[in-house]
Amino acid sequence: MKLAPLRLATVAAFVITPLLAIGTTASAATTINYQVRASAFGQTAELVLNQDVDSSAPASAAAGSAVAVTIDPAPNTVPAEGGGYQIREIKNIALKMPVPANSTFASASVSGGSGLGATPPTVALEGSDVVLKITGPLRGGAAFELPTVTINLTAGASGTIESKLGGTSYDAPGLTFTTVITAFGLPVDAATVAYPNPSPVLTSTTIG
Repeated sequence: MKLAPLRLATVAAFVITPLLAIGTTASAATTINYQVRASAFGQTAELVLNQDVDSSAPASAAAGSAVAVTIDPAPNTVPAEGGGYQIREIKNIALKMPVPANSTFASASVSGGSGLGATPPTVALEGSDVVLKITGPLRGGAAFELPTVTINLTAGASGTIESKLGGTSYDAPGLTFTTVITAFGLPVDAATVAYPNPSPVLTSTTIG
């Protein structure tokens, strides 16, 4: 059995769009150009996806003071189908947010969220990344809301704290998840990886 690469890419586009949609805040939206690759049956398909992201952080902070970066996602709905295939669910979502230069990680927390499965979302420091994980599953056609993520940092001695989304390549992605589609009456796992290219600055805090 083979999935047409174009249709497989369309499935990835249908799924990733609501997954990253971020709700309106006082800050202006930043457009992220995600390079996306989906894989199933030994095939891969690639596409470019534009996605807006809203983030907030203080414009300035004293050296050694606390700096909070907050991301508040808006409610969304998992697509029921994409590219002619039924989307059964998405699961095992991991979104990376690197700890910015000129800062140190203090803590991170999640609050709110709905329709994310029985296992509560988690956020933790893994290496130099803050990683939001959602086990799911998020059923196709179901409404959901990602939790609000707050990353607490301590400002360094000087410089600028610039936050970005993680990922530099398909081999080092900043977003991963599994899409379970129905193909030929059978469930099929399509591994999806993505990274921003280019990777714009989401928030900027001047120390001093």
